[in-house]
Amino acid sequence: MPDARARDRSRIEDALAALQRALSELDAPWMVIGGIAVIAHGVQRMTTDIDVVIRGDAVHVPVLLKALRRHHIVARIDGAEAFAATNLVLLTRHRPTEVDLDLSLGWTSFEHEALQARAATRYGKVSVPMARVDDLIVFKAIAARPRDIDDAVTLLALYPHIDMARVRARVRTLARAAEAPELEQGLADIVAASTAATKHRSLAPRSRNRRVRSAAKIGTARPRSTRKAPKRPRKKPARH
Repeated sequence: MPDARARDRSRIEDALAALQRALSELDAPWMVIGGIAVIAHGVQRMTTDIDVVIRGDAVHVPVLLKALRRHHIVARIDGAEAFAATNLVLLTRHRPTEVDLDLSLGWTSFEHEALQARAATRYGKVSVPMARVDDLIVFKAIAARPRDIDDAVTLLALYPHIDMARVRARVRTLARAAEAPELEQGLADIVAASTAATKHRSLAPRSRNRRVRSAAKIGTARPRSTRKAPKRPRKKPARH
């Protein structure tokens, strides 16, 4: 199992390096989101693909595809260009490693601000621009799959000083822009799960301490003796 994980990580690193080389040829801001960014920020989990956001108004999809092909990253579906125009995501694959890459075209003000705030972050042997933790939580809240909820809860445990007011405002703005108020439910689920996890962690030490104190009390108590007390000799009646 460790060897398989090491091979998977090496494949992702190679695909990420190829993507970095391809996108460096274009004058378009981009950043890694998804599992790669979550792992790079300290969450212990596996991933098998790469998710990226590229500023939508700074790139033309045909030019992007041409740059990617020069580094062996190709469309993985027929009609990928038309699909990207409709769904704002270009589905590609790095041929040498067979790693899938989803390149989202970012058009919202939130995505533009997140791209501006991105920072170079290391993943194995590769250093690439990645989303900040609070922006990752926004992306996770919008996606709101079980894995996304778990990732966000772990990130909140690792980074407890996240500006949640900013996160809430971003999610609310995106939900209103999409005319989909249900998108806010993802963040509500994250907050509820995070609160429950924090409460569980705070109670766990108390429980352990009670067990330790009980064990100590038992260890220091004097054991009751099982030996019977010697019988006192009966006094003989005095002779007169």
